[in-house]
Order: sequence, then C-alpha cells, then structure tokens
Amino acid sequence: MTPAPILILIPARMAATRLPGKPLLDISGLPMIVHVLGRALAADIGPVAVATESAEIAEVVRAHGGTAILTRADHASGSDRIHEAMGKMDPQGRAGIIVNLQGDFPTIPPSTIRDVLAPLDDPSVDIATLASRIHTEEEDRNPNVVKAVGTSLGGRRCRALYFTRATAPHGEGPRYHHIGLYAYRRAALERFVALPPSPLEQQEKLEQLRALEAGMRIDFTIVDAVPRGVDTEADLESARRILSKSQAAATTPPSWPMRKWPSWKSRSRASPGPIPISLSLRPIRRPRPSPAPPSRTPWRRSPQARPTSAWSRSRIRSPAGSPTSTIFCPLPVSTSSASGSCRSATSWWRSKAQNWPT
Repeated sequence: MTPAPILILIPARMAATRLPGKPLLDISGLPMIVHVLGRALAADIGPVAVATESAEIAEVVRAHGGTAILTRADHASGSDRIHEAMGKMDPQGRAGIIVNLQGDFPTIPPSTIRDVLAPLDDPSVDIATLASRIHTEEEDRNPNVVKAVGTSLGGRRCRALYFTRATAPHGEGPRYHHIGLYAYRRAALERFVALPPSPLEQQEKLEQLRALEAGMRIDFTIVDAVPRGVDTEADLESARRILSKSQAAATTPPSWPMRKWPSWKSRSRASPGPIPISLSLRPIRRPRPSPAPPSRTPWRRSPQARPTSAWSRSRIRSPAGSPTSTIFCPLPVSTSSASGSCRSATSWWRSKAQNWPT
C-alpha cells in the first residue's frame, strides 16, 4: 500500500448497545459498513481501512474490495481501536494525520470528511472535529445531541472549550451540534489513548473531554448539516430512504426541462421542435420593432405663429400667363427684417423665372 500523510480508519464492532450487529445491516442492498467505506474512499484524502474485532465484518469488507484490520475485542472506545489499527497498518509512522470516521455514518458526504482537516493547518491544534448549528428546540434539549461550546476564531472555525449533553451555552446565541468525526495528529492520538479516563469524561460519557482536561487543543469546523448517524431502528429506516432515493437518481437518466422555440421563430422557418434548456441558455434575440412610417399628413401652418414665425412668407407673380405661386423663404428672420430678407429671395426667384417657357 502506498504510504500517505493522512490515514482514514473506521472503527466497527458487532456488539452495539442500541442496535446490535448494525455494521452489517442492509441498506439499499449493501451492508452499512460498505456504504461508509465507499464514502471515505470518495473523499480521496488517503488510504482507508476498517478496524474491527469481528471476523465477519472483516470478511464482508474484503469481499467488497476494502481493507480490514482485526483488533482486540476489549477496547473501551473507538479511539483505542483505531490506535491499534494504526500501529498495524502503518508501523513506520509515515501517516501524520489519523481520521477517525464513525462506522454508522452511511450518508455522510465525502466533502464533510474533507472539512475536518482544515483546523490542522494550525500547528497548535492537536485534534480537529466538526459541528453544525442547532435550529430546533427539540434538538437543543435532546441529551443524545452533544453540544460543542467554543469561541469563534473567525469564519467557520471555533476553538472548543467544552462538550456537553446539556443545553449550553445558556442565553441567546448560536448553539452547535457536535459531529463525532475526528482528525488527530499522530502524536496527539498516541498521547490521548495513554491518558486515564477523566472525571468529566466519566460524568458526561464523552471521551473528548479527556483531551480538554489534559490541556490538549481541539478546534472544530462549522458545517451546514449534521450527517445522519444510525443508532436506532428509526435512524436505520431513514438512512434506507435517503440512500434509495440517491441511488434511484443516479441510475435514472435525468429528465431535462424542455423549452420550445419562441413563436416569432416559427413564422420565418419550420420549428425544430423542443430543445433541451441546457442548449438554449443564450439570450433570445427578438426582432426589433420596425420604425413607424412617416406621417403623410400635409404640413399646415399655424396661424398663431404667423406674426413671429421664423419662416417669412412672400407672394410673387410668375411671368405673364403663369399661375400665382406662393414662395416661403426658409430664413430665420425677425418681423422687422422680413421684407428685406424675402426681397432677396424674390429677386432670386424672378431671375430663375425668366427662363420659364411661356
């Protein structure tokens, strides 16, 4: 196996308290542990292996192309189990970061697995985890929902101060649902499993409090949604519905919305029929309206503008035998100089009229 700086380990055991044998429960035709294995591989951040005490689980994982590592059956927590698996899978110590992915997250998005790594960019952080904002009072008061209490470091990152099953912190403000996905530095994991259980850990039944009481730093990233874990029969049925819908969407050809050509196109040429909306995203150019034709109404002179009009008027007589013509002098003149200006125009017309045929 090619060594990598990041190693994903999935602890799994058959003797679950609330749902015995849940790693092998069927969800949409596959065991649950295989779904989790596929999500971890899709995250594409490093090698993946299942750490289990059960030969049955190991056989199923290997039958589906995965890697399984058998561990002792007397481990008190998943962290102890992945620590043993880490030593067997990477005895040279080349993997610097160990991701502990719970084996009951069959619907976790691969992007969420990648999100847990961000706080470890800070060398002062020992352990990274995830949380999501609580939006309902039922979730807020549920003791099975672990709350992460922390101080914001800007953006979507917080430094953890405490983890509790109670409603905390008190008062107005955001509260966060802790997600049991961890990324350890290798040295931090080795130190953590060597520590004895702490008083707060035993009281709250939360092993991450052991690290806080020992002075280790835990930061968490805020994600948009909590991946649905499977702890009860109701959770199992919900996971089956979610995965059955996603598989149906993946195997059914997409039904693209269709749109017809605009009606103005069909007047000029035959319509090619409906086209996919993905092929018609360019803006439709509709024909510009034709300009209105010029009015054919004859121009009429307004009698109100006659005394001060800029168009002066003069009557001249054509040569003998010709009808009388009315000449309009297109010169901007005032009323005081109209006669003089139009006189020059009259002289010009008379010079032209001399050549008219009689």
